[in-house]
Amino acid sequence: MSQPVLICRPGERGEALAAALRERGESVESLNVMQLEALPENPDMRQIWLDIDQYHKIIVISPFAAICLSEALDRYWPQLPMGIDYYSVGSATAATLYDQLGVRVHVPSTSVGEDTSEALLALASLQRLAHQRILLVAGEGGRSLLAESLAERGAKVTRVAVYRRTYHPLAPALQTRLSSGNYRALIVTSSELLEHLAKWCNQAALNQPLIVSSRRLATLAGILGFRDLKVASGATPAALIAALETCDPQGADVDQGTY
Repeated sequence: MSQPVLICRPGERGEALAAALRERGESVESLNVMQLEALPENPDMRQIWLDIDQYHKIIVISPFAAICLSEALDRYWPQLPMGIDYYSVGSATAATLYDQLGVRVHVPSTSVGEDTSEALLALASLQRLAHQRILLVAGEGGRSLLAESLAERGAKVTRVAVYRRTYHPLAPALQTRLSSGNYRALIVTSSELLEHLAKWCNQAALNQPLIVSSRRLATLAGILGFRDLKVASGATPAALIAALETCDPQGADVDQGTY
């Protein structure tokens, strides 16, 4: 039996990645160590939604944040206000915004090569932001780069957290698989997830292929001790599968004792 590709992306995006991998003939196992939970609306959040027409630009960090935003706006705005520019780091978030709200979304150019905050900040329309009000829709925690950079460029930035990430221990069987390195490759697109999983990775796992979605994440992986790094051009299934195809063929690693 071929070694599985291990994934840890939660929710519908994880299901889409697993389906795309299986279409390519890969065996897939999900580690199921993280869930996304929408945060209950509080008075501050409600005021942001009521004042949404006061923002010049809205930047949405992830597809789940896009879903939470759509549900909130549906409660208060039967018709979306005009004149707001929408932005996202990646194409999956942009597609979710278009599907949910019917809005066009600014995304980094594909020529930049990666879906990152740095690539988004390179857009010409985000360079001079004096007197502009910008709303960041994201999850709890995460990087502060976007908010700080936009503020430095003159924007008045409001960040609203609409969901939280909850982490769980690996199931015993998956702990054994991960620690033994008995898999074809591990795909990780989040620094928090990578740090969470690293505690179960011994030498065998650190020597197995790790596919990450950005050079920033590859830097963290190197610090954590991973040695066989493949950097995808983004976090889409197509980009991650393209990186997987640069790994050795299935079953080529005879040192793992999987035959």
